[in-house]
Amino acid sequence: MTCWYEGPLAAFDTGATGADAETDRIVSAAVVVQDAEGLRPRITRWLVNPGVPVPAPAVEAHGLTEERLQRYGRWPAPVMYEVAEALAEQARAGRPLVVMDAPFGLTLLDRELRRHRASSLARWLERTPLHVLDPRVLDRHLDRYRKGPRTLTDLCEHYGVALEGARDAAVDAQAALEVVRAVGRRFAGRLDRVSPAELHTLQAVWHAGQARGQQTWFAPNGDEQPVDPAWPLRPDLPAAA
Repeated sequence: MTCWYEGPLAAFDTGATGADAETDRIVSAAVVVQDAEGLRPRITRWLVNPGVPVPAPAVEAHGLTEERLQRYGRWPAPVMYEVAEALAEQARAGRPLVVMDAPFGLTLLDRELRRHRASSLARWLERTPLHVLDPRVLDRHLDRYRKGPRTLTDLCEHYGVALEGARDAAVDAQAALEVVRAVGRRFAGRLDRVSPAELHTLQAVWHAGQARGQQTWFAPNGDEQPVDPAWPLRPDLPAAA
């Protein structure tokens, strides 16, 4: 019998003007769909003119200059609609969606939908729930005692996944998808009997515990910044308006 990590998966990733999901803007997005392990994926890309300045650190991170986005990027409103529709299509098809650091990526999309469509991501997913797989949450729980950072680059290196052109949203999405497949294979004994729907629920619990653990670790070092336990989407805040 085919296990979920061998079957159909989709993945979503974005490039942004910064690392704050509440205030920063999407400049690129990609959805990657792979019907089975080893098959050629189908990739949809979007380039967005955010209508705001793109800071130098963001340009360095994703390589998209303000001039390029103004020339080739589309206006945000129709793009956000299309991206939300693409994610809803994955939910209707029953494909689990891989999102590296889901609370950032999905919250960023939700805030952009609120900003440009007067809507929310939840409205696209009212009828069919989306089952999210977050490689960072999975890896932290299943291999919790391994030391070192767990960025996408780190996870790719650890699980033997090729990552070329890491500044591209589609490349990152496909790499995250392959990491999830690799995690599934490595921890098959613990994951084979868990469905994506069950795993979605478990990850919410695991992430909350991981957030509390991070908060406990940071506090003695004088870092009072809260670590949000919400997963895969942070609740709406007035600051997102």
